[in-house]
Amino acid sequence: MSSPGLFQGFRTSRRRRRQLRLVLTYLVAVILIVFALFPIIWIISASLNPTNSLATQTLIPRNASLQNYKLLLTDNPFSEVYPFRQWLFNSIKLAGITTLFSISITTTAAYSFSRFRFRQRQNMLRGILLIQVFPSLLVMVAVFLLIQQIGSVIPALGLNTHSGLILAYLGGAMGINIWLMKGYFDSIPREIDESAMVDGATHWQIFTRLLLPLMRPIIVVVAVLSFIFVYGDFIVARILLKTTEQYPLTVGLFIFTSGQFAQQWGVFAAGALIGALPIVIVYLILQDQIVGGLTQGAVKG
Repeated sequence: MSSPGLFQGFRTSRRRRRQLRLVLTYLVAVILIVFALFPIIWIISASLNPTNSLATQTLIPRNASLQNYKLLLTDNPFSEVYPFRQWLFNSIKLAGITTLFSISITTTAAYSFSRFRFRQRQNMLRGILLIQVFPSLLVMVAVFLLIQQIGSVIPALGLNTHSGLILAYLGGAMGINIWLMKGYFDSIPREIDESAMVDGATHWQIFTRLLLPLMRPIIVVVAVLSFIFVYGDFIVARILLKTTEQYPLTVGLFIFTSGQFAQQWGVFAAGALIGALPIVIVYLILQDQIVGGLTQGAVKG
């Protein structure tokens, strides 16, 4: 028989191992949190630094002020040369319009692929997925030439127009969104469609009155993904837009760091923080819908 002292020592050893494991878990969690938050803290510090230099940047800047924010948001000669508010409005406008069109096209296409059976259906789905495999940078020259050719016929959809840029965005955002939508449509029982057809409902009535309300979580997911994709894009906007007034926020902020001897890192940091607010607000408002849409849409594909 084991002595009580030996049993007590075993319990103490197990308790110590549990405590050590807990300490290590908290330590790793703290390291990860610091690793994630440090860039944000650093850019906040840079936005408060009036010297506009990273060479002398410290975590707590000396003579911290809101000068960089005032330059961006108030009416002054600086804002006339660098129209930050116009850039922010352009980004929100481009992202909002693209999201609305993307949702309209994606939902109808996904409904067709999920509920109808037609020739080459599977091949079309595979083709949509295959197109997404190739990096978008490979098609930049083709997109530029295509928008240029369209602009020669319809100037409103050509280069240096927001309409042409939206057209390019819509062409690149369909693939993965259609697959997400289709997976969610497949998870909705077909009995709903069949019972509605018995009552005399058309496919359009079933789609708009019955299925769309059930699709709200995945619609929110696709809308957020589309909005963030367009809002944060730099390459396509930089290629297709030429004038400062037409720039979105990402391209406009690049001006502050592109000069060889005139980098304005403080202003850039302030603009980046202000520009991140719409995305943060969208996530905070719709976070429950985003989680629900992603998990339920993955049930069946």
